Amino acid sequence: MVARSVRRASVAMLTGVLALAAAACTTPGANAGASRDTAVVGIAHEPESLSPLLGYGKDGNSKIFDGLLAFDEHMELEPALAVALPRISDGGLTYTYTLRDGVAFSDGVPFTADDVVFTYRTILDPKTNNPSRSELDALRSVEAVGDDTVVFRLKYPYAPFAERTVHAIAPEHVAAQQDVNTGSFTSRPIGTGPYVLTGWSRGEKLTFTANPAYWGGAPRVKKFTMAIVKDDDVRATRLRAGDLDGAVLPPDLAAGFAHDETKKTWTAKTFDYRTVTLPTHHRVTGDTAVRRALDLAADRQAMVDKILDGAGKPAYGPVPTDSPWFAKGTERRHDPAGARRILDEAGWKPGPEGIRVRNGVRAAFPLWYPSGDKLRQDHALAYASDAKEIGIDVTTRAGTWEVIEPRMKTDAVLAGGGSPGDPDFDQYLLLKSALGGDGFNNMARYDNETVDRALEDGRRSSDSGERRAAYDTVQRELAKDPGYTFLTHIDHLYVLNDRWEGLTTQIEPHDHGLASGPWWNVETWTPKEATG
Repeated sequence: MVARSVRRASVAMLTGVLALAAAACTTPGANAGASRDTAVVGIAHEPESLSPLLGYGKDGNSKIFDGLLAFDEHMELEPALAVALPRISDGGLTYTYTLRDGVAFSDGVPFTADDVVFTYRTILDPKTNNPSRSELDALRSVEAVGDDTVVFRLKYPYAPFAERTVHAIAPEHVAAQQDVNTGSFTSRPIGTGPYVLTGWSRGEKLTFTANPAYWGGAPRVKKFTMAIVKDDDVRATRLRAGDLDGAVLPPDLAAGFAHDETKKTWTAKTFDYRTVTLPTHHRVTGDTAVRRALDLAADRQAMVDKILDGAGKPAYGPVPTDSPWFAKGTERRHDPAGARRILDEAGWKPGPEGIRVRNGVRAAFPLWYPSGDKLRQDHALAYASDAKEIGIDVTTRAGTWEVIEPRMKTDAVLAGGGSPGDPDFDQYLLLKSALGGDGFNNMARYDNETVDRALEDGRRSSDSGERRAAYDTVQRELAKDPGYTFLTHIDHLYVLNDRWEGLTTQIEPHDHGLASGPWWNVETWTPKEATG
């Protein structure tokens, strides 16, 4: 066992380690395709922070950090920083983890149970700006028993709690010495993971080098760079030019590499949906009749066929239709005639240019999507076209999230979301009325008492039958009272140079590229032998 004083004495090594590692950084693309122990991939989204205390690595695959558990290729839990899956006792209220021996952070300081306790207690502290705190609502306390055992005690039997312990663990000896929300740890983190962050040029790239002392074995890919390229077309261009080894691409751009024998396309099934938020604080979208009509007007299958080239499926809620949690019978048909009847009965009558009017209010609203996101743009345009057919004028607008976020209370947004695993992960943050207006949680400010009760019932029960009934209720209420128009669940497509063995994909969440993609397990890749 290592005393805390020894741990703190090792902190002095940190500055030197980072300085040496930073010297190894390379510009994205500078060596793309040149070495089998180097990989440069293009992703679309950049994290706001790299601190687990603020939400980074909460679903695993962070590269810099590890959780107590991890998901394997098939999304089954396996030990990581813990030596085994937890021992569950006290009627599902107590989870006990025994920790792996001999693990150290990348600065050489040993990992102990105190780091686990520090991580979870800090996340639960209201002063910590973690938007996902409610995901740990069930947690009553976390305690260390010596250096190698951690005990979690719950307020109620939360069935998927073990899945929450894939959350990345932060080092107390670094993060506790600074402001949790603004300190340098948020952008220069230290972890136990297979890679060490060596540089972060915001808006440009994240660079990593292999951690030679990684407890799981030193990675064969020694340098790994994530290039931040928000524009889909630009990512495809850079991949074709050899500036990137791989990239996440929308279907039509991925198809352009189909005949390139040096590259391989990977398709990942997902829980990732595209949806239109219909804010209740808008005089048009706040009307349930309008929301129901738009739900019938959306031609989801056409979006799958024409926008996704078949790489996806129609969405009727956050749960994919092939999930065992999907409520059969909640599929909505494409029925423009039925949509028109709903609007007629609600008093929305055709006016000038065919756009409906009620009490002097024109059936019109803006629909925002992020600039450069071709998939969302295409979904927005298709949705606006479908809405026009029933007499609703939807004006599509592109903007940055800095422009969009202040408008979310009243303006519709072409949004995305979705998380594999337990249905609580998909639905609570999206639909719980108390979270309306809390950042990107419940963007539509959806407020349905029946849904609220069912979300709590599903979250607080350990009985599988009771939980299934609760989430069936949520989905059936969404069909009657839609706060969103769910459009598609999309497959994720990745194109990579075919230079490594061991690539696989998992079932992926909405957030992809950073923690997901064929590089979710880059630390296990093996370079192919050169031929020639």
